[in-house]
Amino acid sequence: MTSLKIPVIDVHSDNFVELWPSMLLALKTSTFIAVDTELSGLGSRKSLLNQCVEERYKAICLAARTRSVLSLGIACFKALPEKGEDAYLCQIYNLTLLCMEDYTIEPQSVQFLVQHGFDFNKQYSQGIPYHKGNDKEDERRLQSVRTLFLELLRAQKPLILHNGLIDLVFLYQCFYAQLPDKMMNFIADLSEMFPAGIYDTKYASEFETRFVASYLEYAYKKCKRENSKLMDSSSGHLVMEFCHYPAAMSAYVDYRLCSLPDPVAADPATETPHICERFSAYGWCTNGLKCTQSHNIDLIIEEDEKCKEAKKKRRRKRKKVSEAPMEMESEPPSKQNCGVLLSSSKTEASESMMTNDVDCQVGEDQDGASELPVSVPEETPAPVSEEPTPILQGSADGPKPSSSEGGTHRAGFDAFMTGYIMAYVWMLKKEKGSDSSASCCLSDCLNKIYLSGKNVPLQIVKSVFSKSSRAHVQKMRLVASVGS
Repeated sequence: MTSLKIPVIDVHSDNFVELWPSMLLALKTSTFIAVDTELSGLGSRKSLLNQCVEERYKAICLAARTRSVLSLGIACFKALPEKGEDAYLCQIYNLTLLCMEDYTIEPQSVQFLVQHGFDFNKQYSQGIPYHKGNDKEDERRLQSVRTLFLELLRAQKPLILHNGLIDLVFLYQCFYAQLPDKMMNFIADLSEMFPAGIYDTKYASEFETRFVASYLEYAYKKCKRENSKLMDSSSGHLVMEFCHYPAAMSAYVDYRLCSLPDPVAADPATETPHICERFSAYGWCTNGLKCTQSHNIDLIIEEDEKCKEAKKKRRRKRKKVSEAPMEMESEPPSKQNCGVLLSSSKTEASESMMTNDVDCQVGEDQDGASELPVSVPEETPAPVSEEPTPILQGSADGPKPSSSEGGTHRAGFDAFMTGYIMAYVWMLKKEKGSDSSASCCLSDCLNKIYLSGKNVPLQIVKSVFSKSSRAHVQKMRLVASVGS
């Protein structure tokens, strides 16, 4: 059985200053950075899927101004050429945050997060405080989430997201500056904020690897499954290394055990559980945890592979002309036709109104929410600790894994899954011995953000007719300045 023990560092207000040096070191030395967010809500689902992209942007802006980021996941991947052509050291951080302004939180968001282990008591007692919009006075001198985001920009590494438009809008509003009113200004700002490029694994999963489904957990487990096959065949494969953290940090290191099911252990006589078709297609089900059908991603992938092989056999039987072209090559494969009113091809985790995926709720316009006034606690500065030296994990010692990989939505682990997908796709697309940089081996995905319900992506390219926003210009001066 192929398994990984993945350490996720739980960052909160009590250890933020202590972990600040190691987070900065991870950002600066990384090859690329993957990010994920958990949100307090998204507002009207219909508006978020408006066919007019400009109107869609306005709806997301409204959500970002009235909702908040509850947790932020950052996964830093550093290439290890001495370990292999496709080896990485991965450091993962899950930041619990607390917006210090009134914001809207949707009941279904709370319900979903609680079902998946989110601790609201911890958020309100230990959440790292932040405010949205433009900077306050002297904020650049503080160690805060906003200054951490500036350090991420200073690192100038490729940014990896999954279905990332909503993430980008929330990151901008919550940790950077007031959002511009027009999308073309927003795109102009992004193109300067991330000069190394932005990559969307949702787009890569559909249009590069052409997976049958492309919601986050499906794409991740599919990549991990294929990578395991490469390992078994002694072919070039993706290698992940993790830091070995000292015992003093064990209180806030969450080890996630990731493993592939052992095919030998499977009993062929055992009846296969009935798979939930909606969850299989979208990674989301209206019944949630109460659904009586299987939501097992590994089982879903196995069934998809069996169906794919059966189709190949039928195609070979029908094929009379050896040069017959494949049909619909421009469209990614899809099984998302479960008989529900859907206008988009992606709905992973749409049950979570706080995540960055909204696609399966076109028929539901749920704005039920409550306003949460929050008072600002006083902060006392703490000394910065010395930078810890990463030590590669070479054995299975350390704390016992506290949770399994499936069924729990945490921004940190979701960020790792996002980065893993992109690392795997880069490995497939690059030629042996060639430049392994992202821009060289996956130029077709560079600065292309997936748009639900659209056959073309949103391209993050500054137009000659657009200008950068005034708030962005001021922030970029900070980014260019030395130190924080």
